Amino acid sequence: MTTHATHADASLGEQLSSIIEQLPPDSLSLQELLDVFGDEGLLLVTVLLTLVFLIPVSIPGVSTVFGAAILLVGISRLFGRPLWLPARLRSRALPADKLRPGLTGGLVWVRRLEKISRPHRLRTLADGALTRMLNNLAFILAALLLMAPFGFVPFSNTLPALALLLYAIGFIQRDGVAVLLGHLANIGTIVYFGVLISGGGLAVRELLQRVGM
Repeated sequence: MTTHATHADASLGEQLSSIIEQLPPDSLSLQELLDVFGDEGLLLVTVLLTLVFLIPVSIPGVSTVFGAAILLVGISRLFGRPLWLPARLRSRALPADKLRPGLTGGLVWVRRLEKISRPHRLRTLADGALTRMLNNLAFILAALLLMAPFGFVPFSNTLPALALLLYAIGFIQRDGVAVLLGHLANIGTIVYFGVLISGGGLAVRELLQRVGM
């Protein structure tokens, strides 16, 4: 895989599309993706990793691996440190043949958001030391929500992935509106998970009552 896809004169969608086209036919690792983007492109890596969750495709284990990588990106941003990934996570083999259709389908979201995102819009929501810290904490929260064990439930990965995509685009563009939409997607995820948990609790209680009868 080469690095020409990250040229600054290409749009975000074009850069990601070029990277997806260069994926090896069988498998790839997170280390290979990081080699392409470099530490300066960690937000582009985040965008790429969220794409597979934006369409109805299921790839077992991906949410944990990708969520952990995105979580560590958020931590590195929060503390202003270079990205550190455990060797096991860096070398974890991922099925490129299964990822490619999901990544390609997710590009639709990137291109839509590119059309409505505007650089430096409501910049106070994207810039400033305190604002950046709070936004990075929200980014970390979204990564944790992506890793939550609800992958079998519809939209449980889609909502936090959408939040992460909005955050990444907002951070890249300094677009406060995109960041704000990311916060709303985060809140929506928490509400959705709360409904799932409370509904599951009620179902278990009803089952136990029936068994007891």
